[in-house]
Amino acid sequence: MGAGHDHGHGVAAHAGARHRGRLWAAAGVLAAVLLVEAAVALSTGSLALLSDAGHMFTDVLGIGMALAAITAAARVGRDPQRTFGLYRLEVLAALGNAVLLAAVAGYVLVEAVRRLTGPPEVPAAPMLAAALAGLVANLVAFALLRSGAKESLNVRGAYLEVVGDLLGSLGVVVAAVVIATTGWRYADPIVAAAVGVVILPRTWRLARAALRILVQAAPAHLDVTAVRHRLAALSGVRDVHDLHVWTLTSGMEVASAHLLLDPAADVGAVLADARQALHAEFAIDHATLQVEPAGAAGACRPMRW
Repeated sequence: MGAGHDHGHGVAAHAGARHRGRLWAAAGVLAAVLLVEAAVALSTGSLALLSDAGHMFTDVLGIGMALAAITAAARVGRDPQRTFGLYRLEVLAALGNAVLLAAVAGYVLVEAVRRLTGPPEVPAAPMLAAALAGLVANLVAFALLRSGAKESLNVRGAYLEVVGDLLGSLGVVVAAVVIATTGWRYADPIVAAAVGVVILPRTWRLARAALRILVQAAPAHLDVTAVRHRLAALSGVRDVHDLHVWTLTSGMEVASAHLLLDPAADVGAVLADARQALHAEFAIDHATLQVEPAGAAGACRPMRW
């Protein structure tokens, strides 16, 4: 016998969808300024500005992937062969963002080191104007994506890229001011290298979070042993085995377990207590529980995964 519990699925599954309009707005603002920064970077030869434009490109592409994943996930249930829907597309898109960010950071760092031997002269005025436009655009995108970043890994990926780009734009502004006031050309490659270094740690964290979901590891914040002990402590439960906890997509923790019951246990009461405990104490809103009366014929053997 078994039971499933699915309360709260809509809240987690469509967290990103609630922010679709803000994602489109952020993408539009960033794309417009991206074109300006890229044009100025190519005309002035500013590596710092080019790195900021490249990072902003990953922002736009990341938001685009987030929108694509949200649209695909909204079609859940239309294909009976996809029993878990398309929720994992969000995680795959976040991993793609991380890989792209790492590539951009690597290019910027290599080019910055190369330019340290002889940095070219960069006109400060257009560099400063473009960097200020980028700063404003990132502040707008930051405000638009902040709330969604708390609910969706994919929106969080786009949000983190915007945060990094915000810092990058600040760095380019500083570099332009230094070049304008002192003529010190090294400010451009040094700021470009700093932008690359800032990108890498966040990229690793985002990739690690996505990979953790893809390999179906238990959520980092959740103690599986505590879940096992809590279920075993329920009235009428003798043993808990084949317990699995994983994340389907952002904010959607899933569990399955086999509960060995006392012969006189009330199955309905045990299942209700188990679902309540998982929801209230571990924020697990989707659990599939199989109950097995002790001594009953056909009881399963614990699996060794």
